[in-house]
Amino acid sequence: MESVAGHLLKPGSVFAFLAAHRTRLFPPELFADLFPTRRGRPSVPPEVVATVLVLQALHGLSDREAVEALTFDLRWKAACGLAITDTAFDPSTLTYWRRRLAASTRPERVFEVVAAVIAETGAVAGKTRRALDSTILDDAVARQDTVTQLIAAIRRVARDVTAADVIVAAVSARPGGHDYSRPGKPEIAWDDPAARDELVSVLVTDALAVLAELEARHPDGDGLDAKQAESVALLALVAGQDVEPAEGSDGTDGRWRIATKVAPDRVISTVDPDTRHAHKSRERRQDGFKAHVVVEPDTGLITNTGLTKATGPANSDATVGIALLHGDPSRQPSRSRCWPTRPTPPATRWPRSRAPGTPR
Repeated sequence: MESVAGHLLKPGSVFAFLAAHRTRLFPPELFADLFPTRRGRPSVPPEVVATVLVLQALHGLSDREAVEALTFDLRWKAACGLAITDTAFDPSTLTYWRRRLAASTRPERVFEVVAAVIAETGAVAGKTRRALDSTILDDAVARQDTVTQLIAAIRRVARDVTAADVIVAAVSARPGGHDYSRPGKPEIAWDDPAARDELVSVLVTDALAVLAELEARHPDGDGLDAKQAESVALLALVAGQDVEPAEGSDGTDGRWRIATKVAPDRVISTVDPDTRHAHKSRERRQDGFKAHVVVEPDTGLITNTGLTKATGPANSDATVGIALLHGDPSRQPSRSRCWPTRPTPPATRWPRSRAPGTPR
């Protein structure tokens, strides 16, 4: 195919780049660790799948659309080294490869080797323009309300922290305590504000009691591993982000209600505490993360990427974009790359500053 239509590819384009460097970019040994045994080995050459993954990401296509492009677009065939009469593979092959890559020790190897060859070959040498863009990546996790988050966070502490299940059971046994062994949401009159406030008061009081007992047993988080500390910190966070003392109360009498204001950087799910609300427009609301890319506009080659929370000043396009430009290896080979990643887990010490009733 390259001999038939390769000369038609625009010099300097990503198609020409992949056609010329495909086998160097994606040799079979690069993916040997993904298939340690002969069982489940792919029938499609790895350089073809990797090339399709790069083009798919560049053009923002679904798996089915990418396979159709490989079947009917001569540029894709030339980039992948296929003959005009060659058919493509099943779209599920791309899903299969992505899962293998994501579970490996080098999930970003495709981007890494492309960036390395770009730097070595000078594919973008002398091209000083860069385009910055970002998009929201939807998270499959469902958002949770305050009640659901409190119950889930207490159950998580009981599950993760040694002897915390005994603490939670003792709290539940107190007069008015909630039974955290029962699945689902509590059965109350949800359209009754008084009933909702009463339930919130019970849950917050239980959460504070659990946290107080854990603080007594593990001052400043001593004796907790990273997973346990994260569970405790998450409970402290959700117990304070959405509630405030009831009218006429300072919280010491155990009366709480849902806060009238939304907390900054609010956690929306205990399943994935890093996911956030995002507003692409007034009509379109999404939950997930923000992906940032740096692109050389003439070739379309992506020279740097980052993944951050969907909201917050530190995750804005301007802030992350500047960091990505400074870390772009194709512009400044001597400087180390800047890779904004998903936020680190909560600190070992749970945040007292976000306890219920404290100023936000």
